[in-house]
Amino acid sequence: MRLLILDRDGVINEESDEFIRSPAQWRALPGSLEAIARASRAGCRVVVASNQSGLARGIYTIDALNQIHEKMLRELAAIGGSIDAMFFCPHASDEDCDCRKPKAGLLEDIARRLRVSLENVPMVADRLTDIQAAKTVGAKPYLVLTGRGRKTLHEAQGLQNVPVYADLHAVVDALFATVWAD
Repeated sequence: MRLLILDRDGVINEESDEFIRSPAQWRALPGSLEAIARASRAGCRVVVASNQSGLARGIYTIDALNQIHEKMLRELAAIGGSIDAMFFCPHASDEDCDCRKPKAGLLEDIARRLRVSLENVPMVADRLTDIQAAKTVGAKPYLVLTGRGRKTLHEAQGLQNVPVYADLHAVVDALFATVWAD
């Protein structure tokens, strides 16, 4: 089984310092939905793993988050794609939970629920915290330069051997050309 794990903000959709608070504010990055659709049509299970501290901070509600995800899934379905599961951490960074990336709890939950090993599973991210979580569980992190990716590339330590791509579309192209070529 092919599996692809994606961060949401900055990888699939535009990033916002003010948080994505409503479906009206959610906008897919160019080519991201097409990349997900390509992977899902080829039989890849696509899963989202996202920190959503805006819930704990009271910036948006769980209902608003569900509506945002419904919009994303509708737009994706309209082009023949799907996401198999959405996992998110609802906690603020000061709550010291196990599911907030860079900790591995969210990814461990994915492995447990899907009954798979995450060893070498591609995980696409724009932040160091996602890359750290991926490495902890043995997944293969990929950094995209969308969202906060450029800042991460220039400021972060610990990116040795992490492939860097312009965007999600470029990562999926590379995965089909190498990892998933058969």
